[in-house]
Amino acid sequence: MKIIVFEYLRLDINMADDGRVVTAKLPDDLVSRLDEVADRIDRSKSWIVREAVAEWLAEEERRYELTMEAIEAMDRGESLSQDEVERHFAARRKARSAKRAA
Repeated sequence: MKIIVFEYLRLDINMADDGRVVTAKLPDDLVSRLDEVADRIDRSKSWIVREAVAEWLAEEERRYELTMEAIEAMDRGESLSQDEVERHFAARRKARSAKRAA
């Protein structure tokens, strides 16, 4: 296990002055892969981590929004029975199979 400290302020002049240091403990194989990609794309490991964290956070926010929308729909009584869901996906599978066969 290696510990990497990413000092965002020093590594990217485009970062705001109020950037903070975050420490993450990563498995050796992940750090090795990070090193390889950083070399290949000529970017710092900090840049890659910032991009990855920003993308993950955006996805997590979207998952949260979808979950809240689903809960609100359930509260409004907008739901399907298990049989309705199974029929829906069976129809989709059938349509896809027919499309492939054509």
